[in-house]
Amino acid sequence: MPLPKPTRIFKLISVAWLTIALQTTTQRAAHPQPALDPPLSASPPPSISPTPAKPLTVEPPSSPLAQLPSAQLGNQLGNQVSLNGRTFNVPWSQWQTAGTSRIGLSDAAIVQLLGAQLLSTPDGASQPIEWFPTAQRSVLTPRFAAPVRYLDITTLAQQHGWQLQTTGQNLRITTPTARLVGIRQGQQPFGDRIVIDLDRPTPWQIDPQSQEFVLTLDAQTDPSFVQNFKPRATAQVKSIKVEAGANQTTIRLRIPITQRSQISTLSSPSRIVIDLRSDFLPTLNILWTEGLRWRQQTLEVGSARFPVIWFEVNPRQPGLSLRPILPNPATVTGTASLIQTARQSQASAAINGGFFNRNNQLPLGAVRLKGQWFSGPILNRGVFAWNETGEMKFDRLTLQETIVLSSGQTIPLATLNSAYPQAGISRYTPLWGSSYSTLSDNEVLITAQNDRITDQRSGGKAGSAFAIPTNGYLLVARGATAAALTINTPLQLSTTTQPSDLSFYQNIVGAGPLLIQDRQIVLDAKSEKFSDAFIREMAARSAIGQTATGTLLFVSVHNRVGGRGATLTEIAQIMAQLGAVNALNLDGGSSTTLYLGGQILDRPPRSSARVHNGIGIFLLPSP
Repeated sequence: MPLPKPTRIFKLISVAWLTIALQTTTQRAAHPQPALDPPLSASPPPSISPTPAKPLTVEPPSSPLAQLPSAQLGNQLGNQVSLNGRTFNVPWSQWQTAGTSRIGLSDAAIVQLLGAQLLSTPDGASQPIEWFPTAQRSVLTPRFAAPVRYLDITTLAQQHGWQLQTTGQNLRITTPTARLVGIRQGQQPFGDRIVIDLDRPTPWQIDPQSQEFVLTLDAQTDPSFVQNFKPRATAQVKSIKVEAGANQTTIRLRIPITQRSQISTLSSPSRIVIDLRSDFLPTLNILWTEGLRWRQQTLEVGSARFPVIWFEVNPRQPGLSLRPILPNPATVTGTASLIQTARQSQASAAINGGFFNRNNQLPLGAVRLKGQWFSGPILNRGVFAWNETGEMKFDRLTLQETIVLSSGQTIPLATLNSAYPQAGISRYTPLWGSSYSTLSDNEVLITAQNDRITDQRSGGKAGSAFAIPTNGYLLVARGATAAALTINTPLQLSTTTQPSDLSFYQNIVGAGPLLIQDRQIVLDAKSEKFSDAFIREMAARSAIGQTATGTLLFVSVHNRVGGRGATLTEIAQIMAQLGAVNALNLDGGSSTTLYLGGQILDRPPRSSARVHNGIGIFLLPSP
């Protein structure tokens, strides 16, 4: 049955919250709040009492990941799109189907370049979109080549008279010249509305900034219109400025930093509608590919309403794997935006991970990759651990290393590969990098090679660099005696973990505090030695969780409607609503970032801070 028209699509741009999302409705004037999905959990909230953790093993399924081999996928893969003369660095692909050449754009290109929006779908083999919608909804066919999903735009281009041309790594898209006809302002019960009238559908892009919303149209505007346009200032719209180029128009709206903007497109005639309103996150449920579902919904916690965007990940899916990701695998030093790290590591999806020191760009918590400790745990804080056999565990972790001298004397070590300058003796291995820079004054540096101490010296002022031997490690004494660690002393190293079974998990990312364990909220930030200021903070939150069926939840939560972000208690309650039986809080605030298929889902990339590590989701063909 044809859809009622006109159908509206809403792209939501939060200037304070800095996020982009969309919604649809079938009414011409009113914009009702989209109905929420059925409650995610009908059971009462978990009680607050700790219980011992047990690993949950998930069995692999029989069906492989639906993916075309790269040889079948296309004649070309490119990373540059020229849209009406402007160049964007986004992935595209060309392939053959039944003897016909097809062109696909990545999800990010569809949304960011065209202004289209992905709609909910239970079918990973089709992706409905909205873009100046008509009675016949546009449905694009996905083609997956790790780590990118491409959507076939060939038919869409034909319907709208676009010209597509490939040259090397570049895809040139030329759309018919559109014209801006007018701009109208009006009042609705929810607030201000601005309507941009066009003579035909045309690509558009958005750029939400600190107190300005910028809309760029691939459309001509008569200079006389720009000269004569007299916008009306309101409480929500401080100013509207129109800038006309040859075949491009830029509209700049000055709005309060707390105001959120919502964009919709209409057809017959073509219009772009900007609404300023407080309800900003629609329900979305997209099966992005087998094993990975993209969800978003506003959830209630008490009287507060939070925008929640999350992934549901099936770790049993053949070809799907998880891995800690770092900006530079050669050293633990360094930070980068999550989008940069995810792209570099070839992850299809990712969430930011653990804490770090922003000044020296070093980790403050566990990062274990394929059995190797790039950074050890600190302060018995919460971790998420997993291995390739399907076992996963959420718990608090302590790593205890001990030096055993030939005399039988034992010396406990404080930390391993850590930027947390704890009193005692710490150990640094080549995984830390080629050198170690002292974190405090007057440290004592002891070099161990081939199970024997070969050097001991004073570190002097903080910041002095010392080489880490490739065939050994560096011991660093801070406020502790190193008298027994003399040159030529033989030594052995023993390692245990608490709980002991966590030593068998090959991959670990630490953050904290632990939120939920075995269906119980076990939040105890003080025991994990978080500061009072951190405990009281209301902020954007990232978290990872596991449901009773073994599904993993990668969760991002930003500012509540009309207020600030979530408390630790509230993020624990949100994870429980999503069905988590185990959950861990990750680094939050400006670090909170959720990445999928080349784009950041929960905030504009420019607002995403540099982070030290993340958890990547990798989708590869089955062997």
